[in-house]
Amino acid sequence: MDRNPSPPPPSRDEDEEVVAGGDCIGSTVYSKHWLFGVLSGLIQIVSPENTKSSSDDEEQQMELDEEMENEICRVWDMSMDEDVALFLQEFNAPDIFMGVLAKSKCPRLREICVGILGNMACFQEICVSISSDKNLGQVLLHCLYDSDPPTLLETSRLLLTCISQTEVANVWVERIREHPAIYDSICFIMSSSTNVDLLVKVGEVVDKLFDLDEKLMLEWIGNGAVQPLDQPQEESEEQQVFRIVPCVLEAAKQVRSENLEGLDVYMHILQLLTTVDDGIQAIVQCPDTGKDTWNLLCDLVCHEFCQPDDPPIILQEQKTVLASIFSVLSAIYGSQAEQEYLKIENVDLPLIDSLIRVLQNVEQCQKKPENSAESNAEETKKSDLTQHDFHLKILKDISCEFLSNIFQVLTKDMVAKGLKEGLLNKQKCCCAFQNLLPFYSPVVEDFLKILHEVDKTLAGNLEESFPSLKRREEMTRGT
Repeated sequence: MDRNPSPPPPSRDEDEEVVAGGDCIGSTVYSKHWLFGVLSGLIQIVSPENTKSSSDDEEQQMELDEEMENEICRVWDMSMDEDVALFLQEFNAPDIFMGVLAKSKCPRLREICVGILGNMACFQEICVSISSDKNLGQVLLHCLYDSDPPTLLETSRLLLTCISQTEVANVWVERIREHPAIYDSICFIMSSSTNVDLLVKVGEVVDKLFDLDEKLMLEWIGNGAVQPLDQPQEESEEQQVFRIVPCVLEAAKQVRSENLEGLDVYMHILQLLTTVDDGIQAIVQCPDTGKDTWNLLCDLVCHEFCQPDDPPIILQEQKTVLASIFSVLSAIYGSQAEQEYLKIENVDLPLIDSLIRVLQNVEQCQKKPENSAESNAEETKKSDLTQHDFHLKILKDISCEFLSNIFQVLTKDMVAKGLKEGLLNKQKCCCAFQNLLPFYSPVVEDFLKILHEVDKTLAGNLEESFPSLKRREEMTRGT
């Protein structure tokens, strides 16, 4: 059975009597009378008479009558229409759904009710109304403690919709701050769920929360970082302590092969963490966490994204996730953490190769079409191009900064190895120089000095290609 069947068409018998009698909801053909009946049925489900059941009836309470499920699913589908959503609001349907969520033990019914509220919240007026109801807000946040993945998914979707509305975002941020257990629930989902749709939506919620409120992000970074000194050993072993970075990494590993957008979200969460010193320390302070982060991100850029056989245009799909990955790697690399995995001899040359390949593809993507007809067609998409160029520029800037940091610590042996393995050659060095100059001139000059010791011919060719470097070299020798 479909999860969201199409709304019911008006019956032939009711067409003339009911619709003509003003039974339509707004400009739709949906029947007010029918909707009243469904909502009345919901009220009956959670009425005191039906909720006072013995333990023998608990199993029955977990199931939803098939006819009722079909009808409430139709309401779920109908609620995407603004007229229907407004009518539900006027009929105080959110209060009915709140009663269901507070009293019903049926996972399917709870999922559908949250789903309807999620559809209704897509309309600003209703979103403000739902958000201003403190009791409803408490009930909805409590749904994040649910064990049913579909209910968690719909709750996360509703929450994301609300915190994406500027007018009410702060209301939800404060509520979440007042409920520390939400952190544990979200971390548990990220670290243990195999439901990719749920992981992506929860990731979007965390990403938006961190983007909205740095204070909340700092609080979550600090959670689980230090175990209370007075906590008994036995209790600490029984109660799992979640740390945000390992949970984010686990979710990223789960979604990486199935959902690029989801991976993009989790990489952006890591990037947001590195915008504060506590976040960087949360990554690098624990050797295992830092190593896991470094290895996962290096594996993504060296073996999954922007590969040698990929067309340059693929960078348009990968530019935001690559920018986040390189930004995090650069932050870890520049953290001065004394960790084995950050020693230069352990920084794979393929990482340098990947950075240069990204810069080569950025250059290809930024080239203007030579054909006039193509140029005219592209001109009609000027706003899209501007957006693409903006993200490509961010990727280019981050890549250049990271590459310059690695170039600064390259040794003679590393350069020789790179040349031998084909990871460094004239074409790649030209691309690197072209992008690093003039902002990183000292870095390029120092690299060129090392290259003179390893391959004088290549160094001379590069100086011919970049006269400004040759003049500086001659001036240096003259002094």
